[in-house]
Amino acid sequence: MIARIPLVLEPQPEGGYTVTSPLLPELITEGDTVAEALANAEDAFAAVAEIYQDRGRPLPSGIYFDDAKGPLSVEAIVSVP
Repeated sequence: MIARIPLVLEPQPEGGYTVTSPLLPELITEGDTVAEALANAEDAFAAVAEIYQDRGRPLPSGIYFDDAKGPLSVEAIVSVP
């Protein structure tokens, strides 16, 4: 399963990033690099999805699921000079 969820990576003064999602207030994680923060967000999302399932709650409608065998749609923020 591939889920598309909005994430906010906030740089921290001491270094690294805190990751949250405006759709899932329960999703909070961090990482020293963007790559690590995103990997940790995957684990955090899996835990949150399990909690929702255990409680019989549907995930918010703004979360989309892609077919893992089909094309993958991603969004990225890039810096333009």
